[in-house]
Amino acid sequence: MNGLTHLDEHGQARMVDVGDKQATARKAVATGRIRMSAQALAAIRAGDAPKGDVLAAARIAGIMAAKKTGELIPLCHPLALDAVTVEFVFEDDGVRATATASLTGKTGIEMEAMTATSIALLTIYDMAKALDKGMVIDEVRLLAKSGGKSGEWRAPEGA
Repeated sequence: MNGLTHLDEHGQARMVDVGDKQATARKAVATGRIRMSAQALAAIRAGDAPKGDVLAAARIAGIMAAKKTGELIPLCHPLALDAVTVEFVFEDDGVRATATASLTGKTGIEMEAMTATSIALLTIYDMAKALDKGMVIDEVRLLAKSGGKSGEWRAPEGA
């Protein structure tokens, strides 16, 4: 109809058939950040948040979310992930999360990396909201992906 892969010939949403595609090694990296008050940031950094170790909980939540992406995003395929990592870096006004997901499979893994990043950031919010209800999650985006028919892709510098 219009070349959109998730629409059938009648314009109805569908899951793409990847049955005939070749499995390739695929990897995706996504990032995002959460901005917060100096008090909340200091508590997270010191491990003194009211709910406990914020980053440990957020890391586990991000990994779990990547594994559930096919259940959360309607047209995503459930994927057998090889690995998911979630790393955190303290910034002047918050925390940056970066998730990397990889597998050998027939379809992309970008959504798993994006979901891991998003849920890790939401978990930071949940774990620290007693200290700062005004935290802001932003800049969630794909940084890079490799594998599959479209090959390598990197976000432009400074974008």
